[in-house]
Amino acid sequence: MNRERVRALVETNAFQVFIVAVILVNAIVIGVQTTVAGEGPLALALSVVDAVCLIIYVVEAALKIRALGVGYFRSSWNVFDFTITAVSLLPAFLLPFPVQVLRVLRLARIARIFRLVSAFRQMRIIIEAIGKSLPGIAWTAILLAIVIYVFDVAGVYLYGAEYPEYFGSLPIGAFTLFQVVTLEGWPDIARDIMGVHPSAWLFFVPYVMVSSFIFVNVVVGIIIGTIEESTQAERINMDESAEKQLRTELAELREQIKTVEYLLDKYDLDEEGIDEAAPKH
Repeated sequence: MNRERVRALVETNAFQVFIVAVILVNAIVIGVQTTVAGEGPLALALSVVDAVCLIIYVVEAALKIRALGVGYFRSSWNVFDFTITAVSLLPAFLLPFPVQVLRVLRLARIARIFRLVSAFRQMRIIIEAIGKSLPGIAWTAILLAIVIYVFDVAGVYLYGAEYPEYFGSLPIGAFTLFQVVTLEGWPDIARDIMGVHPSAWLFFVPYVMVSSFIFVNVVVGIIIGTIEESTQAERINMDESAEKQLRTELAELREQIKTVEYLLDKYDLDEEGIDEAAPKH
């Protein structure tokens, strides 16, 4: 099968739906295998289905490589799918290795479920947006760490003597303040300390306002903004791809028109030559 036919095959909606269905079936099988022990008929059937799914992944990768050539590896999602499939095949080639290594490598089958991420466009947009948001989130995390450190030092000085379980040292205070950031049980901590220090709310309320509400909203805003940018960029890429395909089709249509015009001109010349060569009565 030539490259164009293979490319047309892998780009069809039916092919994509089939691959997604295989991934879903494989995910269910892997989950059921965790509850089926032994080597009974059900365990054997699940192993066969799992092996068939892996074969389908290999065939899919081969078809896409055939269709796209080196361009297959220019897509990070194709590299992601190829890596998961390749790692899933490793245990079959590492039999001389210790059993413990093989057990760890067999866990790579679970990673095949992550192929659902690359199968759906919206999931890809979210993952790409999170990746692009990491620099902004990292700077936000550094700023949050500075805020935690400042309040940590203050907490140790203010409440460390009476409440060593919360602010007995900087590490303990940092853990307490991190718990407060998650809003997990922080009112109990605050009320406990306010039993001895009634003004402790002046410590906890500003900290909660700054660390939880502001920083969480900043991170969410960064991610949402990046998702919007990624969505817009994908739409632009889709528009450019559609425009490129339209230009290709127009170029092919022009060539066909030129061919038809050439044939028509040639036919007219042939007709004129026949008329001239015809005997006159």
